[in-house]
Amino acid sequence: MTDNEEKFDGMFLAMAHQHTGGAIELVDTFFSFLARKTDFYTGAPKETSEKMILEKFKKYQSVAFAEHDRKKAEYEEMERRKKERQKKKEMEAQQAANEPKIKELTDDEAKELENKIAQGSNTPETPKDAKADQDDDEEDEKNKGKLKPNAGNGCDLDKYRWTQTLQEVEVFIPLGIKVKSRDVVVEWGRRSIKAGLRNATPILEGELYNEVKVEECNWYLDNGTAVVLSLEKINKMEWWSRLVTTDPEINTQKVNPEPSKLGDLDGETRGMVEKMMYDQRQKEMGLPTSDEQKKQDVLKKFMQQHPEMDFSKCKFN
Repeated sequence: MTDNEEKFDGMFLAMAHQHTGGAIELVDTFFSFLARKTDFYTGAPKETSEKMILEKFKKYQSVAFAEHDRKKAEYEEMERRKKERQKKKEMEAQQAANEPKIKELTDDEAKELENKIAQGSNTPETPKDAKADQDDDEEDEKNKGKLKPNAGNGCDLDKYRWTQTLQEVEVFIPLGIKVKSRDVVVEWGRRSIKAGLRNATPILEGELYNEVKVEECNWYLDNGTAVVLSLEKINKMEWWSRLVTTDPEINTQKVNPEPSKLGDLDGETRGMVEKMMYDQRQKEMGLPTSDEQKKQDVLKKFMQQHPEMDFSKCKFN
C-alpha cells in the first residue's frame, strides 16, 4: 500500500461514519458523485467505464482476500499459542495439586515464629464481633459511590467495556463501522494503552490500573466492527478496580470470582487461592486458620520438648 492511498483513509472513514447503511451506501454515494459532478460516465464509451470499474474491483478484491487470509492465519496462530499457554498452566496446576498445601516449618522458622508470638502476646485485641462490625462499616464507606461490576467482573462504559479474571483483562471496543485491521491502531506498554482508528482520536488511551506482560498481550478485529484486546496481568492475585486511571472505579468487593476457574491458575497462585479459601471456611466454622494452626502446632511442639517448664500461667493469643 502506498502513502498516497493511506492519506485519504481518515477522510473516507469519516464519510463511512455518516453512512449508517454500511459500505454499499457509501459506494452508492460515490457513484452518485461521479454521475453528478464528473464526466466519468459520458466522457468515454460505456464499455470503457464499465471495464475500468471491473478492473479496479477485481484488483482490490484480491487484495482484500489476501489480507483476510493473512489476518486469519495470525488469529489462528494467536489461538494456538493461547492454547499452549493454557495447557502449560493446567499442567502446573496439576503439579501443584499433588503437592502438600501447607508447608511444615523448620526448627529455625519455628523459633522465629515463637519470638513473634511472644512479642505480640501483650497487644490488646479488639473483640471479634466489634472488630468485624467496624471493618464492615469502614468497607462500606470506602466503596461508597463505586460502580457495581458487570457480569464479567469489569465495567460497561460509553466507548468500551472490559471484563477480567485473576489472570487477564479483556477489552471490547465497538467501532460503529466495518474496517480492516490496517485501519486500527493499538499500542501498549507495561502500564499504558492506546487503541482506536488510524488518523482519528484514540477511543481508549491512558495509564493502566496495574502492569501487564507486554509480550503476552494481543488483539484482533472482531467481524471488522470491533477491536478486542487481551491483556495478561503481572499480579494475578488482585482484581482491578478500573481499566485505566481515568475510568470510574468498580467495587471489587462485589466481584464474582466464579468465572475464574481454579484449574486455570498457575501452581503458585492456585496454592495461595486454596489457602485463602481454606482459611475463610475455617473462620466461618469458628476454627483456626492455617496460620493460626501453625502457631498452635509450634507451641504444642515447644511445650512437649520442654516438659520442665511451667506453662500454666502463660496466656497465648
